[in-house]
Amino acid sequence: MLSAASAGFYLGFSLILAIGAQNAFVLRQGLRRSHVLPVVLTCAVSDAILIALGVSSFAVIAELLPWAVPALRYGGAAFLILYGARAFRSAWRGGEALAVAGTGTGSLRAAVLTCLALTWANPHVYLDTVVLIGTIATQYGPNRVWFGVGAIMASFVFFFSLGYGARALAPIFARPRAWQGLDVVIGLVMWAIAAKLLAG
Repeated sequence: MLSAASAGFYLGFSLILAIGAQNAFVLRQGLRRSHVLPVVLTCAVSDAILIALGVSSFAVIAELLPWAVPALRYGGAAFLILYGARAFRSAWRGGEALAVAGTGTGSLRAAVLTCLALTWANPHVYLDTVVLIGTIATQYGPNRVWFGVGAIMASFVFFFSLGYGARALAPIFARPRAWQGLDVVIGLVMWAIAAKLLAG
């Protein structure tokens, strides 16, 4: 149970670390100290819904179509390999930096709507939460629920840390070198998980 939850937490945290518009928006709101709680809650709760959908739906597929489990396992491994390669390529190219300056979003309604759009209109979010986490969760059998709980906890920890720790993080991740190091770590984690999937 604890092992499954830990694995879900580490995978969820690794996936969510990738540079993206959603993280940039949360960081920007945190820097401005503008509607931080509603924004981080919107992101975390949205992730929780999608992760729960992935864990539950892939469990049903595994029961109805036993052959789908190995197919999803190899598909998930292929996705992770490509995901890791993309992270390594980003680290090699360098030049990435998170721009947090700007006017941001003023009203609470506008902040929440922007956050919802960056989450639910982003196909990459579905790949990470529903497809990837849902696929890997099937490997944990009856403990897949705890795997999902761990991944959900990672979302809450990450978004609250990013939103409320933005002022401390911004100077670090305004430098391209910091993003390069982060991309290398993400790539290594993704390939390690892919190797574990392929090994069964």
